[in-house]
Amino acid sequence: MSEIAISYYSDILCVWAYVGQRRIEKLSGEFSGRISISTHYCSVFPDVDAKIRNNWKSRGGYGGFNRHTMEVAEKFPHVRINPRLWLDARPLTSASAHVFLKAIEIIENERHGPSMREQPYLERLSSRAAWALRLAFFSDGRDISSWEVQMDIAGQLELDAALVEEKIHNSQAITLLAADYDMAQKNNVEGSPTFIMNEGRQRLFGNVGYRLLQANVSELLHNPSAREASWC
Repeated sequence: MSEIAISYYSDILCVWAYVGQRRIEKLSGEFSGRISISTHYCSVFPDVDAKIRNNWKSRGGYGGFNRHTMEVAEKFPHVRINPRLWLDARPLTSASAHVFLKAIEIIENERHGPSMREQPYLERLSSRAAWALRLAFFSDGRDISSWEVQMDIAGQLELDAALVEEKIHNSQAITLLAADYDMAQKNNVEGSPTFIMNEGRQRLFGNVGYRLLQANVSELLHNPSAREASWC
């Protein structure tokens, strides 16, 4: 039986993607060898200051957004949110972190070629880098739009910083990110996180529970024929 392809879209600064990491971990473990997850980024925080100014001005600005994020975290005791999040370190954009992660994906592909897709999702260098960035921001309250912080993450992962920089400076990373953003638009990705399966016929958006993810994947595994519509 061929693997079920899942496209996973998220924004690195999205708290819902952060709290939903456990669902990705459980999905990868339960359906190991039967699903293939590809990572893509969407642009929810292209200009953080404008987003806060336009959407949160009447609700307390950055202070209001901090309270909102803390209220979300209270519902998910398995995650830690830095109490100063959005008050001290304020990333200007998620795009720079996304470019950094795309540079790592390119390095990963050059190292492993087609066999990279055979690696368990959570063991991929790019997946570990994304989680390290999320922890640096949400748990440690660091500005992950900063090149200095990104290079610190690269060091933690024993990555050659010069090689990462090369993939960014030669525009390979931004090209890959632009393709992600374009695919997100073409696939009508509404926000972060979004899971797309069954050639676009099944999509799950936002704070979806694990059982819903599980049910969708199980149905596709039970009925893998592309010529038949899933009952799920």
